Amino acid sequence: MRKFIFSIAMLLATAASSLACTNLIVGKNASADGSTIVSYSADSYGLFGELYHYPAATYPKGTMLKVYEWDTGKYLGEIEQARQTYNVVGNMNEYQVTIGETTFGGRPELVDPTGIIDYGSLIYITLQRSRTAREAVKVMTELVQQYGYYSSGESFTVADPTEVWILEMIGKGPGVRGAVWVAVRVPDDCISAHANQSRIHRFDLNDKENCLYSYDVISFAREKGYFNGLNKDFSFADAYSPLDFGLRRFCEARVWSYFNRFTDYGDEYLPYIKGETNEPMPLYVRPNRKLSVQDVKDMMRDHYEGTPLDLSNDFGAGPYKSPYRLSPLNFNVDGKEYFNERPISTQQSGFVFVAQMRADKPDPIGGVLWFGADDANMTVFTPVYCCATKAPVCYTRVDGADYITFSWNSSFWIYNWVANMVYPRYNLMIEDVRAVQQEAESTFNAAQAGIEDMAAKLLEKDKNAAVEFLTNYTNMTAQSTLDAWKQLGTFLIVKYNDGVVKRVKDGRFERNSIGQPAPVLRPGYPKEFLEEYVKQTGERYLVKEPSK
Repeated sequence: MRKFIFSIAMLLATAASSLACTNLIVGKNASADGSTIVSYSADSYGLFGELYHYPAATYPKGTMLKVYEWDTGKYLGEIEQARQTYNVVGNMNEYQVTIGETTFGGRPELVDPTGIIDYGSLIYITLQRSRTAREAVKVMTELVQQYGYYSSGESFTVADPTEVWILEMIGKGPGVRGAVWVAVRVPDDCISAHANQSRIHRFDLNDKENCLYSYDVISFAREKGYFNGLNKDFSFADAYSPLDFGLRRFCEARVWSYFNRFTDYGDEYLPYIKGETNEPMPLYVRPNRKLSVQDVKDMMRDHYEGTPLDLSNDFGAGPYKSPYRLSPLNFNVDGKEYFNERPISTQQSGFVFVAQMRADKPDPIGGVLWFGADDANMTVFTPVYCCATKAPVCYTRVDGADYITFSWNSSFWIYNWVANMVYPRYNLMIEDVRAVQQEAESTFNAAQAGIEDMAAKLLEKDKNAAVEFLTNYTNMTAQSTLDAWKQLGTFLIVKYNDGVVKRVKDGRFERNSIGQPAPVLRPGYPKEFLEEYVKQTGERYLVKEPSK
């Protein structure tokens, strides 16, 4: 295979011409570079992975905005448009404000089908109207109060270069406008996460600087019979999203895996994940070292490797140690219900990002949405600057691509094409993917300082020139990575065709002395699988010599 190499000089020269998501959070004093960092994996089945773009605009007073449900495209109604909106690319706006989410669902009777604002629309409308995370929390809660909240319970990550908030909200039931909610600021020296389960339990009712909440968040729970204790003992999660097996093992376990890797409390919290105690994990913890942006990217690829929940070492992993399991997570055998683990990384991801927000740089340079289509484990995070005025074509619905329409020019489909070759023979093929993936991301990481220095010099003279430069760089890196992934796909199909392995030397397929392809390798099945195979089949395949 032709090696995937980006020359730093070439990069500089060329640049000049979404019930299944996970959010990881890093406070600015817990990160290696002083940035706030948040991640989001949009894991819903049926979601086409694309990078959205909403250009900044001004509107006449009285302009109305039609609202369509993000998940289904269903028309929900219309709201008054803001007079001024900001540039939004993906889930970050031009002021480095970033919003992610995970759905916890909660009590089903609290969904209001008459509401106009669903959780997805709430994210993208708010990004167009907010300059800080605090302002975004205010906009979000006021929008649902004014127009009604259509979705079930949600946890939102709301971040800017100096603050990260977790906002949890749930509706009040059919025909009751608004939502009950609480927002807690994550301390600067801590990490946090949420993964489809409400994580705010008790909160400080008197800390107005770091804790915001709806006036009726407790009284409404009392009215509905969800809570009857003292105010100081109120838990949002217990009242509005009572824990069950799935929420603990499929959702909280992903948070545990993050805490397990970057704190010293993994063993302490594991009994909660296993159902041996009901004492929940803290909302946030101090890490045992400072995290880099790359650390968070790699964490988004986690399958519980090396932990008691590791998926790759049991019968379900198959002969090639796959850390993936087909949905649904639960299954029945002989009248008993069983389950599969649900890790952070999962095959049904539409897109994933890691947002890097920096207060020590001008907004056009400081905000980078490291974006990838498909599963984090099988993609490359490419840099998308928050000032970008257009999305890379390969990250859009190019050629009419969608969830059921393939395109060779679509990053979503090319990443899926490669991933679905790898899944069945995972540990045989994954290192070929890792080599290209790591080289690409290492190159982008190494180029970042130089790119931003050039952008800063342009910014001093002409903001438009700097924005154009970073937009071009955003588009070029996405397209170049797509091209490299196509090369990877063709390499894999040749190397592993028909269950054999072609010999490779110095990045090229080997030939013999007369120019013919070298003999293939036939790895067969791993020893452990063959032993289990014989256990299951007995002597059916035992070689028996004919009797004499």
